[in-house]
Amino acid sequence: MSFMSSTDNSANGAQRLCDALLESGVDTCFANPGTSEMHFVGALDARPRMRCILGLAEGVVTGAADGYGRMADRPAATLLHLGPGLANGLSNLHNARRARTPLVNVVGEHATDHLALDPPLASDIDSLAAPMSNWVRRAVPGGDVGHDAAEAVAAARDTPGIATLVLPADVAWSPAPGGPLPAAAPPAADAPAGDRLAAAARAIAAGPGTLLLLGGRALRAAPALLAQRLAAATGAGVLAETFNARIERGTGRAPIAKLPYPVALSTEVLPRYERIVLIGAERPVAFFAYPGKPGLLYPEGCEIVPLVDPGSEALPALEALAERLALGDVPAAAPAPEPPPDDAPLTPDIAAGLVARHLPEDAVVVDESVTSGRAFFAESMAGPRHDYLQLTGGSIGIGLPLSAGAAVACPGRRVVTLQADGSAMYSLQALWTQARERLDVTTVIFSNRSYAILKGEMANVGLENYGDAAARMMSLDDPALDWCALARGHGVEAARAATAGQLGDLLRQSFRQGGPFLIEACLG
Repeated sequence: MSFMSSTDNSANGAQRLCDALLESGVDTCFANPGTSEMHFVGALDARPRMRCILGLAEGVVTGAADGYGRMADRPAATLLHLGPGLANGLSNLHNARRARTPLVNVVGEHATDHLALDPPLASDIDSLAAPMSNWVRRAVPGGDVGHDAAEAVAAARDTPGIATLVLPADVAWSPAPGGPLPAAAPPAADAPAGDRLAAAARAIAAGPGTLLLLGGRALRAAPALLAQRLAAATGAGVLAETFNARIERGTGRAPIAKLPYPVALSTEVLPRYERIVLIGAERPVAFFAYPGKPGLLYPEGCEIVPLVDPGSEALPALEALAERLALGDVPAAAPAPEPPPDDAPLTPDIAAGLVARHLPEDAVVVDESVTSGRAFFAESMAGPRHDYLQLTGGSIGIGLPLSAGAAVACPGRRVVTLQADGSAMYSLQALWTQARERLDVTTVIFSNRSYAILKGEMANVGLENYGDAAARMMSLDDPALDWCALARGHGVEAARAATAGQLGDLLRQSFRQGGPFLIEACLG
């Protein structure tokens, strides 16, 4: 085994941990610390190479680390305060786990002797972390916390996924053993297994009855283009999973549609296929169970052909297929429809289409618009090149923090957030982080003053006739949220648009200036 250079042998545990993170390639920490983490905060203060970014709620911290990892392709660290702080961040860690984002959690813990007294904030941190983590370890007095940190980074990077390191306060403040750290292993080659490759080649060659279902890293530009060309040559279909961590799309890239979210639509699409080749994707299942509707979205008897496991590199397998099969031309994406007149009142489709039309080159789009922004995906297919990030695990409140993390990872690129009003309230504090860090984020709030998706879900479960009590559970208009006031209260410039012309003007204005800008799109 090779080793990195050793760190300062006189360091305390917190300093040793910080040095180990830096030597392992982690130089960004999203934090919401408390008393037990003060020594780590002190270590960060003395190490300017580590950029430390404060979030005012733990869901902002974990969501921002997710956005950073998706765009940087390497982990950021989080710093969370004890079990309750971790618990507050779990919903966006759930989304990060589903996105297979590399991420290292550092969770403070009571000093070892004090923990035995069962103080008020004591909790079972290891059990809280386990469901959302691929790797969990507790640093121990006398152990090498630097070695623990290096292994946490390796676990997060190589899986990829979430690694959680629990840091007792006495480990942080006590002298730490020094010595060399384990060096990062070279990335393993993701050569496809021969039997998988042969089965996939047979399935694709069979033509129109085969679907290539892409997910994960298969939706980066190069592998997606190869998959589209294989499909074009053979007549096979190609789709992306419904919810994806990151898709590279726009002019010159593969115009790949997504499997529809509604069960009624997806079960219209998939029955035409006899074989589904999974390339970085999971088998397609319904997001929820509905009375009288299937859980598996593909028909009985459809052959599932796994080629690339979720989270693995897809390009080697697709290049190997390209050596065996013919490649066709990539079809052109449909152009966006004509723009609406400037005085047209905003509808969800008009608002989403205008964002697609005005998108700056090389933008990063974060989509948590849920129902209102559905038109964006199709209308931006032939637009400027951009990366498209989605809610992956269904736990709402990811959009604003995901945008913050993506902007930290990609300075110089504009982040454009399509954000539903209801889900934005889950992590509103991310606006403050965007303002404090002067992040180039344009947030478009689709202000329909309701949980619109729940209205559709009521119909999906067969409850189409309901009264005022149920309706109030889906309404946000009594009182109405004032998004411009909320944004300004967090230090973000904001304006309101009610027509197509107003929204277009505000989008252009936001892209010309630096820093965050919020637009409340008032939907009729």
